[in-house]
Amino acid sequence: MDPARTPSILVINGPNLNLLGSREPDVYGTATLDDAVRLAADAAQERGCTTTAMQSNHEGAIIDAIHAARGTSDGIVINAGAFTHTSIAIRDALAGVGLPVVEVHISNVHRRESFRHHSYISGVADAVIVGAGIDGYRLAVDHLAARLAAAGAGPASFPKS
Repeated sequence: MDPARTPSILVINGPNLNLLGSREPDVYGTATLDDAVRLAADAAQERGCTTTAMQSNHEGAIIDAIHAARGTSDGIVINAGAFTHTSIAIRDALAGVGLPVVEVHISNVHRRESFRHHSYISGVADAVIVGAGIDGYRLAVDHLAARLAAAGAGPASFPKS
């Protein structure tokens, strides 16, 4: 990583996360997606990084964003929503770009329906944050920023856990 360049983290949100704040508040809380994105951006700024955020209900758009991150981002925070449990394609895209990844889930998926207990993303993620509410976004950015700073180099030499 060029020391003069500010590290950048892509924050990806998958299907239905645009409904945060109104969708099942007993499960996801009342914070909005804008609140989560702002929390991630503030955490990044405190760590000397920037964020770019995107949300899509479409698997292909998420894959395209992951591919585009290869030349523009140093790490990815992803809450893939329901695609976590179904999308081998998103998992393969994350593995293919070679960037560090932190998987985030607002709710504790392990206390929910059994189909939510499996994640295709966890196997390629450097960390998984589950059940911390939207604070999980801050934790994810803090983790990535610390790992990037410790690596002192570009994504290709990012130390895998």
